[in-house]
Amino acid sequence: MNALIKAATIIDSKSSHHGTTVDIRIKYGKIRLIGQNLSQEKGEQLIQEENLYVSQGWFDSSVSIGQPGYEERETIANGLTVAAKSGFTGIAMNPNTFPILDTSADITFVSKMGEGHAASIFPMGALTRNSESVDLAELYDMQQSGAIAFGDYQRAISNPNLLKIALQYTQGFNGLVLSFPQENKIAGTGKMNEGITSTRIGLKGIPAIAESLHIARDLHILEYSGGRLHIPTISTAASVALIKEAKNKGLDVSCSVAIQNLFFTDSVLEEFNTNFKVLPPLRAQEDVDALIAGIKDGTIDMVTSDHNPLDIERKQVEFDNAAFGTISQEATFGALLTLVSEKKAIQLLTNGRERFTQTSFPIEEDTEANLTLFTTKGSCVFSENDILSTSKNACFLGAKLKGNVFGIIANQKLARK
Repeated sequence: MNALIKAATIIDSKSSHHGTTVDIRIKYGKIRLIGQNLSQEKGEQLIQEENLYVSQGWFDSSVSIGQPGYEERETIANGLTVAAKSGFTGIAMNPNTFPILDTSADITFVSKMGEGHAASIFPMGALTRNSESVDLAELYDMQQSGAIAFGDYQRAISNPNLLKIALQYTQGFNGLVLSFPQENKIAGTGKMNEGITSTRIGLKGIPAIAESLHIARDLHILEYSGGRLHIPTISTAASVALIKEAKNKGLDVSCSVAIQNLFFTDSVLEEFNTNFKVLPPLRAQEDVDALIAGIKDGTIDMVTSDHNPLDIERKQVEFDNAAFGTISQEATFGALLTLVSEKKAIQLLTNGRERFTQTSFPIEEDTEANLTLFTTKGSCVFSENDILSTSKNACFLGAKLKGNVFGIIANQKLARK
């Protein structure tokens, strides 16, 4: 594709043009010229918006799709459209499909289905067969077929020796291991955060220690075995402290936080709205404060939508019986921008690509155009009209957000909102 982006302010700390307002000429999917007062040439699409910003394409490190097996929740094609219009040029797809993605053939299928879109899909393989935490899956074979990481989505590794073996084994091909942080015997059948709100409304709680205890175990194993570990969607103050200490020791660990765990506290559950039933659960204000401090000081590496489309049969039921999960990709940028500066927001939305795919696309001449187009100006209230997903289980309905996404340029395609 050929395009001319006019008067865009670049936010990219890895670019020599960071902080400048420039024109960007793109030819055949590559940035050919960055300068001032460039004139539109024949055949170029003109991209011109008020208060336009451009950054490296955003990467979402935790996205559930549905296909194969749960197409009624979301298809790969529409999931990639949602991602593109939400500003993401790449998404890491969780293996929680039917069947679970635990073979090289499964990874190949997802990769093939994701071809031809502006946004790219990067499948993650299950760490254990059928995500049952008994035997390791075909990790190396899946990596050779395109899997970028290995983890059992929202299922804790109950056997610590299995995590140790996985971290040792994946060092042979520089694999990234994910470990969902929850000690199930402590979490039990909890439905929300254990605290004042759960006591007042009479719901079983998941104690914060269920998460931090599991993380402490995993970090001890990492220190012993070596390897690369990613802890997805942390939610407690103690977790932030543990990971900060591990990083100070030099351990190769990264972590993410879901946008809803930054934006809401467990107090929103007083009306039993199942869209707020997520895992990890929404926590208390002191946990949210610690998470925000963690993203500001660099302890937390990335923010994810943890986007999880679920059909009405899984959500429009009694709270105890509802499934955990919310869709949030469409609101991620606008919600994050209410909490941190635009520069920090972009850093948190782009860090995941390098950790998961070991690639980046700095905004320089003669590099591949992998860009997100957005503005930090303005505000809106998130409504049903903003939902792009097939499923409608959105916790951000009614939330006031900042900024707006215009679209992305990637894979020689322009996708506009």
